[in-house]
Amino acid sequence: MTTDRKRLLAAPPPASNSPPAASSGAGSTSVPPQSVQPKPTSVPPQSLPPNSLPGPQLPPLLARLNETAVAFVEHLGQFGRMTWGALKSMFERPLEIRSTLYQMEALGVRSAAIASVTALFVGMVMAVQFAIGLQKFGGMEYTGRIIGLSFSRELAPTLTAVIVGGRIGAGIAAEVGSMAVTEQIDAIRALGASPVKKLVLPRLLASVVVMPVLGAFALVLGFGGAMLVCATEFGIPAGFFLRTALGSVTFMDYFSGMYKTPFFGAIIALVGCHFGLITRGGTEGVGHATTRTVVVTSISILIADFFLTKMSILLFPTR
Repeated sequence: MTTDRKRLLAAPPPASNSPPAASSGAGSTSVPPQSVQPKPTSVPPQSLPPNSLPGPQLPPLLARLNETAVAFVEHLGQFGRMTWGALKSMFERPLEIRSTLYQMEALGVRSAAIASVTALFVGMVMAVQFAIGLQKFGGMEYTGRIIGLSFSRELAPTLTAVIVGGRIGAGIAAEVGSMAVTEQIDAIRALGASPVKKLVLPRLLASVVVMPVLGAFALVLGFGGAMLVCATEFGIPAGFFLRTALGSVTFMDYFSGMYKTPFFGAIIALVGCHFGLITRGGTEGVGHATTRTVVVTSISILIADFFLTKMSILLFPTR
């Protein structure tokens, strides 16, 4: 029994599976316990406020159409506000008489050449087309009547507005757009003046005044070109052509065409001023504004011509 007791005392202590406790001595390091991160809790979508929920994504085509519609509505709002401001400033002093006369000379007199060439050659082309077509049916004597009615009711005012409107509108957009990108319009506002009264109103009044004059001028030259071609190529005497043309055209026919020209002039001036005032981006922006003005002016004139023609038929029915 003594021998067994000695063996038990001499045997080493059994190894422990637990790690040794860290001593608090100088050479020992204490290991901090790992921090337990709280588990995130998911909030159901029904409990979120309505504004924080993402909206449905539109297809690319519908998104583009939505952007186009929003931009169109914004342009309409700016255009309407500018038009209303121009109408109100018409009765405010001082009157922009000097600027209006200058714009009449710049927009009307300098556009007479392009209006004359357009009307002259369109009349010549119309005479050739109608004379050849009517010659097959033995109706050459009706050439003057058809050309007289078509020119007085439609071709002289509308075609002149489209051709001259491209030149006038592009010039207005380039001039006003250059002032916008060089901050001259901001300087006008800083001085306490209205850019609409200083820039838009004179061009609006000038365009409304000069377009009827250019339309009547184009009507006379179109008659002259058609009469010249009929007399030289188809043997129709000039007196007979003029007599039949004027005999078929009444004052209502002339008025139903010429009453459109002030509306066309207002469209040209307002569209050019609108795109000029919103021009941004330096010379590149001026180029874009000029291009958009020509396109929008031509389309707007053709759309307005349809509604004005329907109105003239309702107000002045033909015989």
